[in-house]
Amino acid sequence: MNYTAEAPAVWDAAFADAEDCLLSPEQCVVRGRHYFVKGLIEIPVIGSDDVFSWGVWVSLSRENFSRAADLWDRPGREGEKPYFGWLTTELPVYSATTLNLKTHVHTRPVGERPYVELEPTDHPLAVEQRTGITLDRVREIAAAVLHSGDSTQA
Repeated sequence: MNYTAEAPAVWDAAFADAEDCLLSPEQCVVRGRHYFVKGLIEIPVIGSDDVFSWGVWVSLSRENFSRAADLWDRPGREGEKPYFGWLTTELPVYSATTLNLKTHVHTRPVGERPYVELEPTDHPLAVEQRTGITLDRVREIAAAVLHSGDSTQA
């Protein structure tokens, strides 16, 4: 019920040894100028208590990234106001690109990935987040991801 991207769309393997770049399971910095955090776009599964989630990367401003990093291990961080960000994960199961969708990143308690709320647009991903998906749609997504051979994993 979860698929995750290993890195933001802008990440290149050549960055791995650069001093001004970092890729960890939760945070990413590219060339000391672009900042990303990993979060979850959660989509309710209609007719069940299940939630399908996409593990995605969101770009944040330098100030918001620094603030999030300062609070990363601090209990009570979930009281932080949401951070504005841009989705930087391409989810190829959608015909329209998912890159650069507007988001709000909601910090959760220590040990939990942030919740990524999409701006309520007519993009199919945003619609699914608001209205939910069927179990058949979950199966369709799983089949598409598993057969695409991309970097997204279960």
